[in-house]
Amino acid sequence: MNALKIGDAWLHVEAALQPQRNVVYVNSLGSDLRIWDGVVQRLAARGWGALRYDLRGHGLSDLANPPRLIADHARDLAHLMAAVGLERACICGVSVGGAIALGLAQAHPERVERLVLCNTGAKIGTTDSWNARIAAVEADGVASVAEEVLKRWFPPQADPGLVALARNMLSRTTAAGYISTCVALRDSDLTEAARGVTVPTLCVAGELDGSTPPGMVRALQGLIEGADYFEIPGAGHLPCWQMPATLAERLAAILG
Repeated sequence: MNALKIGDAWLHVEAALQPQRNVVYVNSLGSDLRIWDGVVQRLAARGWGALRYDLRGHGLSDLANPPRLIADHARDLAHLMAAVGLERACICGVSVGGAIALGLAQAHPERVERLVLCNTGAKIGTTDSWNARIAAVEADGVASVAEEVLKRWFPPQADPGLVALARNMLSRTTAAGYISTCVALRDSDLTEAARGVTVPTLCVAGELDGSTPPGMVRALQGLIEGADYFEIPGAGHLPCWQMPATLAERLAAILG
């Protein structure tokens, strides 16, 4: 376990880097770096290093000055890569993590050699939907929206033990950290960032994802010249956690 000061916040970071072959993993709203465990372990066996971290206000990371836009999260990521001496890597993000990956590619294209955009879109949700969720969390905490979120994250046939752990992880996210990232998603549109991507890109969808359904991921693919599309049958919103072997195999195939 490592703590690194990025700007005004101490971030929880795990880095196991290789000299040349590395993937940076970026989490979803309401989760932490553990959602990538299965993918990281499988790719490590193939010689790939990993950098992952808890977003501000998530997991063990400070919130400090709350990020207001996806660009603020992308700035954290750029500074984190610089702090660990990682000049360039494959950036793999899920949900808001995919939006952050797009933000990094727009602001710091020199740091991105490939993008893997999982269960995400150029614009996720609407102003009204985010405002309703923010109001609910302000009133009663993150636990009050957990059941609604979990229905979007996991299909009915998902492992109940996994769903229970996800409920705990989500519910224990601080209201302030959760709300700040909701605000960033509400107020950011990554359409132009997606259109500007010039590196090889894979867009990954879960067949049964209720948060960012396949149609949204297909639309994102259409914005990125030459992007590939991969849909995981039976997967919900977090295939990195629900079906890590399937996602890792696909990543290994494109990473080489």
